[in-house]
Amino acid sequence: MTAERRTPACGTEGAHALGRSCEDLRLAALARYDVMDTPGEEAFDRIVRLTQKVFRTSMVTISLIDGHRQWFKARHGVGPQETARGPALCSSTIEQGSPLIVTDARRDPRFAQNPFVTGEPHIRFYAGAPLVTPDGQMLGTLCVMDQAQRAFTDDEREILVDLARIVIDELELRLLADADALTGALSRRAFRAEAQKAIDQAAHAERPLSLIVIDLDHFKRVNDTYGHDRGDAALIGSVLACAAQFAGRERIGRLGGEEFAVLLPDVGTDRALSVAERIREAIRGETYAFREGTFRVTASLGVTSAPADGACDIDMLLRSADMALYQAKAAGRNRCVVAASPIGRGAGLRRVLKRGSLVLGAGRESVPCTVRAVSAGRVRLDVLGAAELPTRFDLVMDGEDPAPCRVVTRSERGLEAAFE
Repeated sequence: MTAERRTPACGTEGAHALGRSCEDLRLAALARYDVMDTPGEEAFDRIVRLTQKVFRTSMVTISLIDGHRQWFKARHGVGPQETARGPALCSSTIEQGSPLIVTDARRDPRFAQNPFVTGEPHIRFYAGAPLVTPDGQMLGTLCVMDQAQRAFTDDEREILVDLARIVIDELELRLLADADALTGALSRRAFRAEAQKAIDQAAHAERPLSLIVIDLDHFKRVNDTYGHDRGDAALIGSVLACAAQFAGRERIGRLGGEEFAVLLPDVGTDRALSVAERIREAIRGETYAFREGTFRVTASLGVTSAPADGACDIDMLLRSADMALYQAKAAGRNRCVVAASPIGRGAGLRRVLKRGSLVLGAGRESVPCTVRAVSAGRVRLDVLGAAELPTRFDLVMDGEDPAPCRVVTRSERGLEAAFE
């Protein structure tokens, strides 16, 4: 894919004409690719492995930057899946708008006191190339890092930029694909689009609709024990086993890795649970044979349904089903669990992706966040350390006055708050 890379749109008259800031446009592009918080994928892991072999550094990441954090789609030599955005050198790279090369961070006044330099992972050398979309938005970086200083030649810089373009090409291919190349299920993007259309239709016609999220149990163990080829066979066989239980308008999509979702139009909760149990038994009943023997896989399933008033979207349904799925895993796996609470609580929330901050302690502290959804009375946001935040704070979104808020619910990744 050889799409033209143009100068970033940030700060241009076009951005202002749309009434949107540079960061709004960048976050909108990130949302379009729908890649944040998705499971690992071999295509991106392969790029990281190749990058590490080329540059022989101890750390390599494909970093994506949202409003408040950097999240790693793939990584080598780095422990956490995500870190705060503020001190991230990858955030400095996209703000600079061009490759950032730091040969010795301890002697660079911009980064000498950076907590990722003075503490874990003790970065000394850093080279990052922005991940630039065809329309000029920077999603994050491909970066190489080391705990020892080193030089970086112009040729190496060009190689890193080319590898970053391969990352973008892979993301572009994901946008084009309606079907998952391995299993034939709908791609994540296509499933989300079809599901949202079905949700809107069900709400208009006042018809039921349910969703099942499926996760194959201990699948890393399958790949490690039997090999990725046989793991792929299990993914394909599980999708076929699911599809064999369908009788009408049901659709299955691959959300990523070993996680799938099934859309059930015109199906209420009780019937959806029955379908889920049939799917669970069908997956467990498949046998995968090879020369050395045979193996089987099991799955955990979370079931949820749209509220009677139709006030939900695909994100709300997936979040509800995911909570039920985690309960199924916590209870021992190889079982189905129905979401415990109705979805209607979030009625009216409109999906957005904006950078914001929580102002605490009469303005003495500011905590960055990413605003995910808003309505006239509520807001849903992602923030690191959500469990430790106070119940009340002021929310500041780009270009808006501070809004007093009160926490309603908390989750591992963020919280929902009511405007006061």
